[in-house]
Amino acid sequence: MPPKVRRPPESVLTALGLNASEECRYQQLLPLSGGPVGDVALAIGIEPDALPAWVGGLLDRGMVNIGAGRVTVLPMPALVAHLVAEQAEAAQRSRERLLDLADAIPFLAAAASRPGPGEVDDLHAIDGEVSSGGNALMLLTNLIEQSKGDLLWLRPDAWMMPRESAISVVVGRAVASGRRSRAIYPLRALHEAPEVLQARVDQGEEVRVIDDLPTRMFVIRGTHVVLPEPLGFRDEPRLLVRQPAIVGALTLLFESYWTPATTLPGLDPARPRADLRTNLLRQLAAGAKDEQIARTLGLSLRTVRRRVADLLIELGVDTRFQAGVEAARRGWL
Repeated sequence: MPPKVRRPPESVLTALGLNASEECRYQQLLPLSGGPVGDVALAIGIEPDALPAWVGGLLDRGMVNIGAGRVTVLPMPALVAHLVAEQAEAAQRSRERLLDLADAIPFLAAAASRPGPGEVDDLHAIDGEVSSGGNALMLLTNLIEQSKGDLLWLRPDAWMMPRESAISVVVGRAVASGRRSRAIYPLRALHEAPEVLQARVDQGEEVRVIDDLPTRMFVIRGTHVVLPEPLGFRDEPRLLVRQPAIVGALTLLFESYWTPATTLPGLDPARPRADLRTNLLRQLAAGAKDEQIARTLGLSLRTVRRRVADLLIELGVDTRFQAGVEAARRGWL
């Protein structure tokens, strides 16, 4: 098919997107700008009620205005500026769509990227499945009781689940059998659900807290991983993975959160207490604003501001930056 021949514009206005009919009507209306609707309609040769339909796209695009009984028309310089702005906005929208498409192309490539004939000697499916429905508590209980590895949990919000107390009992039985269970919670759990954390500790689980967590995750070391699909704070659909390399990689992910996480204050006498001061310093060092610190630590904004002021006095400094430097010098971070 031969390429479409591009016709050169006939004027500045057609080059900026007006068609010949719209330009003709604009030129008819321009000398009548400011006149009463009846007079303008009479000059054009139509009824006043038909004027809006006759103006059409010029009215819709703000080039002509009919109001207070009069017709006003943008003068040529203002109209050109208006059309140029429209083209700029259209170009910006096209740029954003193209950028979105560019970002999406790797997903297309990943979906289509598979070994071709002769490129590999053997090909196997990954060991795992995505499922939904059923009795989630029973499935989780059976998974724990029929396995042997230690239990690793990322629990960004899982204490809100109605089956929490039943899961805690299952964990207790696993720990009593000689298995180790470790769980990481966000700091806000200390204020939203301290009784849940205490119950898990009472069952023998090791509990730590960290600023925040991106997703739920449950790992049975060496054999299984359960994740939301997609990642996040939901139960269904869920992805059960048995593939050893993936289980190993996600175990390392858990450990990367466990190492910097803090022992739950007051519940593990074998480790130093983590006080609010340390958590507050971490937030300040990360550049968090007061509102964000309040959400993360589960405190009121007023309490955060008072604590920050007290901390500056305790360190003998005037600014948050100086507080970070002094805290590091004292070994508080």
